[in-house]
Amino acid sequence: MLHKKRKMLVTYALPYANGSLHLGHLAGFIQTDIWVRFQKMRDADCLFICGCDGHGTPIMIQAEKLGIAPEKLVEQFRAEHAENIKGFLVELDNYHTTHSSENQALVDMIFKRHVEKDNISKRIIKQAYDPEKEMFLPDRYVKGECPRCGAQDQYGDNCESCGATYTPTELKNPYSTLSGAKPIEKESEHYFFKLQNFKTQLHEWTRNGHLQAQVTKKLDEWFTVGLQDWDISRDAPYFGFKIPGEENKYFYCWLDAPVGYIASFQNFAERHPDYKFSHYWENDSKTELYHFIGKDILYFHTLFWPAVLSGADLRTPTAIFCHGFLTIDGFKMSKSRGTYIKAQTYLEHLQPEYFRYYLATKFNDQIEDMDINFDDFTQRVNSDLVGKFVNIASRCASFINKNFDGKLAKKMSKPELYETFVKEGDSIALKYEARDFNQVTRQIMALADRANQYIDECKPWAMIKNPELQQETQAVCTLGINLFRLLAIYLKPVLPAIAQKVEAFLIVSPLKWSDKNKPLLNHSIQLFQPLAQRLEKTQIDAMKHAAQDA
Repeated sequence: MLHKKRKMLVTYALPYANGSLHLGHLAGFIQTDIWVRFQKMRDADCLFICGCDGHGTPIMIQAEKLGIAPEKLVEQFRAEHAENIKGFLVELDNYHTTHSSENQALVDMIFKRHVEKDNISKRIIKQAYDPEKEMFLPDRYVKGECPRCGAQDQYGDNCESCGATYTPTELKNPYSTLSGAKPIEKESEHYFFKLQNFKTQLHEWTRNGHLQAQVTKKLDEWFTVGLQDWDISRDAPYFGFKIPGEENKYFYCWLDAPVGYIASFQNFAERHPDYKFSHYWENDSKTELYHFIGKDILYFHTLFWPAVLSGADLRTPTAIFCHGFLTIDGFKMSKSRGTYIKAQTYLEHLQPEYFRYYLATKFNDQIEDMDINFDDFTQRVNSDLVGKFVNIASRCASFINKNFDGKLAKKMSKPELYETFVKEGDSIALKYEARDFNQVTRQIMALADRANQYIDECKPWAMIKNPELQQETQAVCTLGINLFRLLAIYLKPVLPAIAQKVEAFLIVSPLKWSDKNKPLLNHSIQLFQPLAQRLEKTQIDAMKHAAQDA
């Protein structure tokens, strides 16, 4: 029976195009990239796409402050994002933008289909309006005193002091953050998406294995309260797509943002004709579709998005994987502490794979916040990567290079140990699939300990001095190199650049998961070159100082 190749489309949440990426953004990209790289190593046809979210009031206002067109601001950040993402060895097949012709055509099509099915209504609502700027104000652009606890300078949607939620009109002494003026109430007609129309369908979908158990439990709270109609329009001035047939109404950016996944695919497919829209996005698609997201955008992706897709006769996701936030040294990212670290600042001081590996030791399939403790970070890199993993190769390669003309033996000293490591690969693969990367790294480092222990027991540095033990020394070191190669295969999704160096050192083609089943014997290798350097506290300190100044 032939093994059927998995066909997959994977996305990561679109970062907003009004600022630089920081380590929190990269954490999610890296989690997704590790999973995608694992799938590709297992020979899946796996496409990884993303793009920047390029619409909304904040982009319009920032562009105005800088005296440039919003389109130019979006493209500047799109290019910067793409460069930073690549710098962390995240291998995207496409990085597009929601401000695109593909996205506009798709949003219009989806809107039209929902209108035809009576999933869209219109009604007049009251909103906060800035009389000086002559514009309606999004909740986050109104501040004032919390109506519950009286805390000062709270946003128009929720209080960061007591956690209360409310509308901007409930704030005491409200003011516009744009002009300082007191907002007035003004009526405007808006378009609403009737989420309630999809209640039964969503209730079933959210319980059908598409979401983590924690997410399903959270959604129960929203089902209990009742699904609310969703305001999908915004008044001019606004940077976004105009609603068809309207002059001063625009689609809310949160409607067109997730449609950006489809637009990015379309943009890719235009250059790769083998990738058909129908194979990926139509209802009968057999392709697996996965979204990786942060917990702050849960509601949009797990309720609105499946409803928007199904109501427009498009397929819904196979699964949505949600992760928590990133803290640094126990705190939210802070510029004064030097822990608000931009992606570019990190890349100017430290190796991207050190961050990738440390994150892998933290990631699991839960929605837990993760802390980057830089003392622990340094210790993990030095102990695990340098002291355990790379150490195996550096210890064994010197004997092979110096005493056996760089050639591995025809036989290994203890093939049963090699087979034990091979069998462990099956459970490691299951953990990768389940996104339990912390268990993956733990299991791999336990194997690295066993490999180093075996070398310690055999003492090739003593064996080589005995002329009668030359062949046995070569066999011991050949086993060591092969155990190292297995660990390199298992770590390749996490450490792609180091894996590339390993491939050059071993003179082999790019490592695939199936390569674990056959050892390298009677095979020449290159002179060993250092694969990772110890991390010093001074490097961390320099990065933190640079973060304070950035």
